[in-house]
Amino acid sequence: MSGVTSFALGVGIGLSLIVAIGAQNAFVLRQGIARRHVALVVAICAVSDAVLITAGVAGVGAVVDRLPVLVTVVTVAGAVFLLTYGALAFRRALRPSALVLGDDHAVASRRTVALTALALTWLNPHVYLDTMVFLGSVANRETGSGRWWFAAGAVVASLVWFTALGVGARFLTPVFARPGAWRVLDLAVGVVMVVIAVVLITGL
Repeated sequence: MSGVTSFALGVGIGLSLIVAIGAQNAFVLRQGIARRHVALVVAICAVSDAVLITAGVAGVGAVVDRLPVLVTVVTVAGAVFLLTYGALAFRRALRPSALVLGDDHAVASRRTVALTALALTWLNPHVYLDTMVFLGSVANRETGSGRWWFAAGAVVASLVWFTALGVGARFLTPVFARPGAWRVLDLAVGVVMVVIAVVLITGL
């Protein structure tokens, strides 16, 4: 039962870290509501988490923890990106439009969406601390193959969460048929991005 216990622990701790209002989740939610490139975004977020968690369990997290310069560089780059994305969200809030499914006017390309998802994941230092350092350290307290069962549980938790968030967001589509709803969402997204950026900078 040790493998099952480690797997369940990985799922539980993984969900506790990922189920929170953040830049990545806000982006997945927005794409899910718009029903645009959802599978692509979910895949990028889930695969990125899987890579980082696996690296953490393999011991890379300990190396990252000893390289404060690297963390500082990622923090500054992430803060700049978040402030830029937040500004764009505020600009969208000034001119909201109703959601019209199938309308491709002014819709971001797959490449733009993919790059944004990658940036929101890999330019967020908290992702490294949560997955590589924290989850990696917890996993390595497990004996034998337990650490890999723990890693598998955390990876599954990430996949389930992003899939549920991206696919489940479509049930909010009727609400976002009104421009006012998009204004509220984009204002909220903008605030989240700016707050996280400020927290990152002040934490240096």
